[in-house]
Amino acid sequence: MKASQIRQTLSVAEQACRSSGARLTEKRKNVLTVLLRSKTPLSAYEIAEHYNSDVGDSIPAMSVYRMLDFLVTENLVHKLNSENKYLACAHITCDHSHQTPQFLICNRCSKVREIGIRPEVITALRDTVESAGFHLQTSQLELDCVCDECSRDAA
Repeated sequence: MKASQIRQTLSVAEQACRSSGARLTEKRKNVLTVLLRSKTPLSAYEIAEHYNSDVGDSIPAMSVYRMLDFLVTENLVHKLNSENKYLACAHITCDHSHQTPQFLICNRCSKVREIGIRPEVITALRDTVESAGFHLQTSQLELDCVCDECSRDAA
């Protein structure tokens, strides 16, 4: 992401936090910036490493986890449960309501694409889960894929 896009995204993120009564502190903003710059999801330890080299300030991984919890709560960051890694929400600057996120994860290059799931798909999934005697806890989907670029490289 270009520097101008990062600045715009951070500005929208700050406004969203103010609207919800939260505060996007400088350290939280720096963690979000690390994720906005990254082409792949990062673990808290990887974020701490990037933070230290980008900002020139040491930050413990436990602090990063607390900041990530805040950013996830504010819908600015998503956690990929299958990989225990984080990525910035692809829709921070959008002005429409968001669908349930679905993450397409390339198992070769680790690139991730966030797309929305239509509500009727989630309803059908929830109905299927409940008919099996279970209750859906989260409707976030993470799919193991191969991106077009890696498919071409393998051919």
